[in-house]
Amino acid sequence: MIHARLAKACSGRVHYAWVSLGVVFFAMLAGVGVRAAPGVMIVPLQQAFGWDVSTISGAVSLNIILLGATGPFLTGLMQVIGLKRTMIGCLAILMAGTALSTFMNQPWQLFLTWGLMVGIGSGAGAVGFAGAVANRWFIHRAGLAMGLLTSANAAGQLIFLPLLALLVQHYGWQGVSVGLTAAIALVIPVVMLLLPESPAAIGLPAFGGQAVEPIPAFKGDNPFTVAFGSLNRASKSMDFWLLCLTFGICGFSTNGLINTHLIAYCADNGISQMNGASILAVIGVFSLIGSTASGWMCDRYSPRVLLFWYYGLRGLSLVIMPFTSFDPLSLSIFSVFYGLDWVATGPATFALTNEIFGRRDAPVIVSWIFAAHQVGGALAAFGAGEVRSLSGSYLMAFIASGLACLMASMLVLRVSPRGAVAIAE
Repeated sequence: MIHARLAKACSGRVHYAWVSLGVVFFAMLAGVGVRAAPGVMIVPLQQAFGWDVSTISGAVSLNIILLGATGPFLTGLMQVIGLKRTMIGCLAILMAGTALSTFMNQPWQLFLTWGLMVGIGSGAGAVGFAGAVANRWFIHRAGLAMGLLTSANAAGQLIFLPLLALLVQHYGWQGVSVGLTAAIALVIPVVMLLLPESPAAIGLPAFGGQAVEPIPAFKGDNPFTVAFGSLNRASKSMDFWLLCLTFGICGFSTNGLINTHLIAYCADNGISQMNGASILAVIGVFSLIGSTASGWMCDRYSPRVLLFWYYGLRGLSLVIMPFTSFDPLSLSIFSVFYGLDWVATGPATFALTNEIFGRRDAPVIVSWIFAAHQVGGALAAFGAGEVRSLSGSYLMAFIASGLACLMASMLVLRVSPRGAVAIAE
């Protein structure tokens, strides 16, 4: 096997855990590029077909919901048939969705491709996959590993949004679909060739470990048993529901609002599509830094306290932002400040889930928590579009999101700050 030979070649130089991390990062990068695309497609689709913002936002809401709703079952499927097979299957569905979307001319086709297929296929980059890779491959530096994988959300946005905006300018919305299809087609063989199932599959201990250990087994032989079994155990804990609520607010204030509507909000204020995409790209640059730093801090400080600061500062930035002058200085300050906080909550939420529920159960349980994140994002994606259609402004959407984040900063302090407590079968 190619990755086994690479593992031997890396021996004594770098642990293969970092190679696997890079492969999964690369796959998540492409998935994020697809998920970021609707932000630059809203205006072109309006111009091409006359669809209103709420119709386009409805399809985006569907893929956000499906990314969350399918996450626990895809993570369960990963436990049954393997990480690599599940990830390749998701990427294939994602590629099919973007390819077929080049032929759409009716709203139902938008919902089928960018809603249903992209929503399911984007599961390859879901937090449960990232959590499984971090916990399988790393004993030490698991927080940093999760921070780096979470930062793929930022890096994907950084790399793809300006390119997608250029494609829209020169080739229309179809250029976005074709470009993303090609990107996913490049990722699939990389995953096939270079991603082992676990360290044990190539005869290595996890990074920081001493012994080669097999993947911990789950009861049940199908993804539904694994997913619902973990949900049943986690749902008996109030901490689980607090994490669901606060991470739902995270989704409400990030991919649902900013990722979907910031470019359109900028257009309302006389800022071009390209410049709006560049603002999101700047957020992506600093989000990459913020997520990695968050993972590093989670290995050293209480993730509960970190989350308090993340949500509180994000809430303040969202409440203040609509009252700025939308000049280059104010937008630059917002991009830096908000970017550092953009996905910093991901590593901290996963670290807290690890502490409470144990390393074996955490990837599936955090997938359920991520489902709440996506519900929050879907509500914001659709709700902000409705607010814009009804009032002609995004003002109330930003204020509501900011106040919700301030509430989350208080709620997260009620999560029990105890050490690792694995849930009994």
